[in-house]
Amino acid sequence: MRIGLDAMGGDKAPEVNVEGAILAVEEYNYTVVLIGNENIIKKELSARQYPKDKIEIVDASQVIGMDEPAALSVRKKRDSSIVIGASMIKEKKIDAFVSAGNTGAVVCAATLSLRLLPGVDRPGIAVIFPTLNKPCMVIDVGANIDPKPLHLLQYGIMGDAYSKHILKKPNPTVGLLNIGEESSKGTDFIREAHIMLNESELNFVGNIEPKEVYRGKADVVVCDGFVGNVFLKVTEGFSEAASLLLKRELKQSSFITKFGAFLTLPAFKKIKKKIDASEYGGAPLMGVDGSVIIAHGSSNAKAIKNAVRAAAESVSQKVNLHVVEELQNF
Repeated sequence: MRIGLDAMGGDKAPEVNVEGAILAVEEYNYTVVLIGNENIIKKELSARQYPKDKIEIVDASQVIGMDEPAALSVRKKRDSSIVIGASMIKEKKIDAFVSAGNTGAVVCAATLSLRLLPGVDRPGIAVIFPTLNKPCMVIDVGANIDPKPLHLLQYGIMGDAYSKHILKKPNPTVGLLNIGEESSKGTDFIREAHIMLNESELNFVGNIEPKEVYRGKADVVVCDGFVGNVFLKVTEGFSEAASLLLKRELKQSSFITKFGAFLTLPAFKKIKKKIDASEYGGAPLMGVDGSVIIAHGSSNAKAIKNAVRAAAESVSQKVNLHVVEELQNF
């Protein structure tokens, strides 16, 4: 298995990307192809011990910055790590591509280079959320901010296929993110999407309020990219704020309270592991004709390692083949 990794993408590139690649090749039997400035990558590798036969370098002279316009950058920077990575999948030089770089540019480059799967009109970014039950997939969280109801139906079908074959859920439930459970709630767009999902053969459980996502009411939750991205960032912000508030209060607490917190430390560690985004690695870009994983811009080495694992699993489980089959069935 050959996984391409954008060595220059992300807030902490290239250090964490190189470190994550080394962790991946040491733990899994993959070959990781680092795509980026060859001199910089070699300098990072020279300071580390790693299996020399499991890491390769492909030079890319350009980098698309996190704040650059996606479509324009993809057209102008043809020798960027993102554009080269997408092209390498198309040319069968790698089996999958991982990037923690500019999300819009990854979506644009993958769509232009790989094209969409038969039956898919728009790609969607899917994120795995921890819940009180089993992990839940939310799609879309940023690829398509102005979709049509049909696109949400396609997201439901793609999420259903991914949940069956990657998350191992035999009959995943599908919900529609909305402001209320009643079918009459929401905009005309949402109500029309509700009708289409309800008339499909998906295991549709109706509208899902945001609080119900964390309770695990549905295995797959579909929404437009604007709402999904807001939901994702509110979740990230609240998780960070809650953690910092807890640490602040503990520092100001009495010895007895601190000792009690110390005794409950194993439980806190288990909770942290369950809600740690780095455990899931990255978000699959669903709908493109190739395996692409979008990692968070602030990913650490552990997250990069798990993003490489997620990319390999997507290939080995033939997720796109199952997506096409499900779309044809529907």
